[in-house]
Amino acid sequence: MSHSPSGPRNGFAELFSVTARPTEIKVSFWIWFIGGVLALMGGLLGMLASLVLFAAAPAAAAAVVALMLLGAAVGAAQMVLAVKMKAGRQWARVALTVLAGITLVLAAVNTAAGMGQGAGNWTAFLISLAAAVLLWLPNSQAWFAAVSGRNTSSE
Repeated sequence: MSHSPSGPRNGFAELFSVTARPTEIKVSFWIWFIGGVLALMGGLLGMLASLVLFAAAPAAAAAVVALMLLGAAVGAAQMVLAVKMKAGRQWARVALTVLAGITLVLAAVNTAAGMGQGAGNWTAFLISLAAAVLLWLPNSQAWFAAVSGRNTSSE
């Protein structure tokens, strides 16, 4: 059985295919997806690293582990949302935009409380803001409308 590069693709390869999409969607997809991968990895690695805290401060360690698991879960959700957005799902585009807004709130709260790396939080917000803005530019709007029209007419 031969696989033609021009033939239909499915499975794992289709997960990363961004052909036939506006550049804005392609760039936004990769920003959100790679950001999700990094958040997932950071959360899991942070959780493993924080396990050593259990010897010194069990209550604090439990809180840190829980926060790291939450970060990993958000990263995984971000990856799923990016894939759904790339498939033309309006709700995923809205969810990613809300996620950018949450990033703004977290950056502001962390800065006001003097916690964490303020510059890192603001950098994360600016990157997510750029990725969200790309989803609402005219090219993206037209593409989502066309995909939405195809989905409703085929049902």
